[in-house]
Amino acid sequence: MADFVRIGHPDSKYRAAAEDACMSVSSIVQQMNTNVELYKSLHAVVNDGDKLSDQSYDETDRRVAQLLLDDFEQCGIHLDEHTRRKFVEISERIMYLESSFFQKTHEPSRVPVKSLPSHLQHVLGRSGEVTVYSTQGEHQDENEREAYYRAFLYPTELQSQTLDQLLAARDELSKLVGFNSFAERALQNTMTKSPDNANKFLRLLSQQLLPMTHADFSKMAALKQAQYPGSDLQPWDVTYFSSVMRRNSVTTSLAEVCKYLSLGACLDGLKLLTERLFGITLHNVVPGPSECWHDSVYKIEVRWLEGNDVIGYIYCDLYERRGKPLQDCHFTIQGGRLKSDGTYQIPKVVLMMNFATPSSSLPTLLTPQQLENLFHEFGHAMHSMIGRTRYQHVTGTRCSTDFAEVPSNLMEYFASDYRVLRQFTFHHETGEPMPEEMANQIRKSKSLFLASEMQTQVFYSALDQALHSSHPLGSSTIDILSDVQKEFYGLPHVPNTAWHLRFGHLVGYGAKYFSYLMSKAIAAKIWQHSFKDDPFSRSSGERYMKEVLCHGGEKPPLEMVEALTGVKPTIESLADSLIEETRSAGNYAN
Repeated sequence: MADFVRIGHPDSKYRAAAEDACMSVSSIVQQMNTNVELYKSLHAVVNDGDKLSDQSYDETDRRVAQLLLDDFEQCGIHLDEHTRRKFVEISERIMYLESSFFQKTHEPSRVPVKSLPSHLQHVLGRSGEVTVYSTQGEHQDENEREAYYRAFLYPTELQSQTLDQLLAARDELSKLVGFNSFAERALQNTMTKSPDNANKFLRLLSQQLLPMTHADFSKMAALKQAQYPGSDLQPWDVTYFSSVMRRNSVTTSLAEVCKYLSLGACLDGLKLLTERLFGITLHNVVPGPSECWHDSVYKIEVRWLEGNDVIGYIYCDLYERRGKPLQDCHFTIQGGRLKSDGTYQIPKVVLMMNFATPSSSLPTLLTPQQLENLFHEFGHAMHSMIGRTRYQHVTGTRCSTDFAEVPSNLMEYFASDYRVLRQFTFHHETGEPMPEEMANQIRKSKSLFLASEMQTQVFYSALDQALHSSHPLGSSTIDILSDVQKEFYGLPHVPNTAWHLRFGHLVGYGAKYFSYLMSKAIAAKIWQHSFKDDPFSRSSGERYMKEVLCHGGEKPPLEMVEALTGVKPTIESLADSLIEETRSAGNYAN
């Protein structure tokens, strides 16, 4: 709860108190993680079973105990005292370096004008130093795009050194606790298991994506040639020309589309979908005194349709307000768990979005992207609501990083399927249903350049893996960037630029950035197997609940997927599922 309050509460006093609470809880957790006696007791339980409890020690207990033991050992508790002190010292250094690196990824770039090629120096100023805040990728002038791209991504020695030190410290820490690299340590308890598997997955994707990516880039290059004869497509062009072609592919204005996507109608769509798929009903209920942090927040009670038992509560903080973070998030306020008296502690979560506040004359209208985001975050909420795990440590979304986004990614399929959309997308003034042609245009616009966008994510993920392989790396991070971009992207690296020094995800998702692609692959496989033929299939929804959603992180993810689909997933089959979905949605040739 404190983690949400420190971010989402409108009152600075509450945010400050929640920040203090988070620090206190972190301190308690750190004390527990360094409690040698606790570790020894857990180690004995993992090796010999729980001999002191009257309860049976089953596979769920063994898995959760092993996960906790691995967490202990990743923190070096099994090491001798001298080595543990060294571990703490390196950990503190890593925290400082991560904070420093991440902060500078968001700072403007200040570069000497003379560092730019001569043909661009007049664009940003003829002398002195220039401050640049973004790449200006949407700018229609080619020289402007190139100048801003080169200036914003200009490498700074301090940030480069910070990244070098961070990568080296992570590697040193990982080897201290018995791993060959930071990537190996980070992937220990994930679905993917190892850096070798992660790299295999990325290479399989890239091999099949590159021909489709080249087709995307060829379309953009043709458009650029029409505007600038004799000019090749460059990395700074991709955002602009893809946006132009998307706009040209849609004949209906965005404002007109939004009239069919009132927030109330979209929430009705979610209610309809959860009832028909899962037998779950959603009811607005009046919160208790001081229960909510803002008047615009409303509370949803989640119940089983049969039996009417309460499953959990969702607090919907959906409207923008001053000082509210501009991010769409799902927060766990209270995790589900089986209590000692045999009753179940029901989950409570927050959905935080940033939709326009309605007025007396106009309801809140969503864009297609906002509709997708709403369904995505609601997928997380359903994962939390339906989870019925024994332990809070593995409830709902508390599963491996490369599986946590599966339910949310799966919900995006429903948000773009006209069989679902036609059930709730009605014009807020006339009540007319959204025309199928309009829905098709939205889907077509979204699927344009699907391959090149996914190729970009593969490239980012491959770079993340390369930087977190065993050290010393053997060359500079800029040289590694150039090599990885050559193999995994399709457009060459621009000399004297360092995109990776702006890549803040290296902090929070170090060696795990590929997880989003892996989750998309699993979601694609589940959609194709369970819901592609009938997005309202109750039998498929109930089976999905039983085999996947109710287990959280209590069962290994691949076992859950095999139980649902009847086929054991492999790296190859997961890559194929994602490629099949990309080829079909983007209408690419085989």
